[in-house]
Amino acid sequence: MVDAHQTFVIVGGGLAGAKAAETLRAEGFSGRVILICDERDHPYERPPLSKDFLIGKAERDSVFVHEPAWYARSDIELHLGQPAVALDPVARTVRLGDGALIAYDKLLLATGAEPRRLDIPGTDLAGVHHLRRLAHAERLRGVLASLGRDNGHLVIAGAGWIGLEVAAAARSYGAEVTIVEPSPTPLHGVLGPEIGGLFTELHREHGVRFHFGATLTEITGQGGVVLAAQTDDGEEHPAHDVLAAIGAAPRTALAEQAGLALADRAQGGGIAVDASLRTSDPHIFAAGDVAAAAHPVLDTRLRVEHWANALNGGPAAARAMLGQEVSYDRIPYFFSDQYDVGLEYSGYAPPGSYEQVVLRGDVGKREFIACWLDAGGRLLAAMNVNVWDVTEPLQAMIRSGRPLDAEALADPAVPLESFLA
Repeated sequence: MVDAHQTFVIVGGGLAGAKAAETLRAEGFSGRVILICDERDHPYERPPLSKDFLIGKAERDSVFVHEPAWYARSDIELHLGQPAVALDPVARTVRLGDGALIAYDKLLLATGAEPRRLDIPGTDLAGVHHLRRLAHAERLRGVLASLGRDNGHLVIAGAGWIGLEVAAAARSYGAEVTIVEPSPTPLHGVLGPEIGGLFTELHREHGVRFHFGATLTEITGQGGVVLAAQTDDGEEHPAHDVLAAIGAAPRTALAEQAGLALADRAQGGGIAVDASLRTSDPHIFAAGDVAAAAHPVLDTRLRVEHWANALNGGPAAARAMLGQEVSYDRIPYFFSDQYDVGLEYSGYAPPGSYEQVVLRGDVGKREFIACWLDAGGRLLAAMNVNVWDVTEPLQAMIRSGRPLDAEALADPAVPLESFLA
């Protein structure tokens, strides 16, 4: 039975918010738990939206964090399709779109991120898409199937993870795909030129066309239908549909309006939180895509837009809300599947932070580990491609901060565990 002596409110119905609510109950919190979701769907996980659900290997029900009945059984008060529009940290209240005012003792902001929009003519045409929400994925799934049947063309703006995963999905349906990317390689800002080029080869082998060094300047159409996409270097690509995959922006409007401290844009923006995921207001916490956390191991502030961060950050914030000692020091992690290539990436190695990339394994067969080392030989990040069960030692090597011998690291005969001895 719920004891109304305390009310914890969670704004954001994604994975971070849902797992935070679950953790509050699992840790014995008996007060009110209110989960506010601006979507009408129950909280769901986002990776399937560009992977198994998009390519038709998973059904709609598989994406949800909990079955709908779980929320009532767990005494979670769920507000679906109801955005939070104002936050008063002095009165400790949240106002909803319908005018309802909800008081809180502790508040978690798990508002996530939203896709960045193309600021060019033609984005109001019916064939222009984004991929962030379940409704987007449902629509895009139908579009890709139709393009495949009709030999249609999809132009993708952006060669990041979403752009590449959607390209792979589109090719699985038989659609023609062109990716327009301003950098010289895919994933240039994440993986650098050393590894980004491998993804160029992978996608070209599967029929994807790349147009590097360019950005879209206009989407042209007729009768509300997309016909082509033009770039700043004068090229024109035929298109029946266009996907904007140019990144995501943290949803910080509530935090800004409430006067909470924000992270610098150079650090990814977002709501600034300490290692316990507490904001500049002691009663307000933030987790998931919107939170820019001070990382106690990597000694920097990070905003991480990936599934593992939501999965682990939501529960960590919930425990901190309960007064437990929390130091959120998870090594950043994400995974991707493209064609017959599966990969996992651990760590953080932005451009300019590393000295060399050491490759371990068979790059030609796409069965290898890439290791980003700094000038002192410390492992900053690692990506295992079609090599499995190595995430744990790789993350331990990053966490240790020990200098590594690059020659030994490149030798698959040298066990990874030996670098931890």
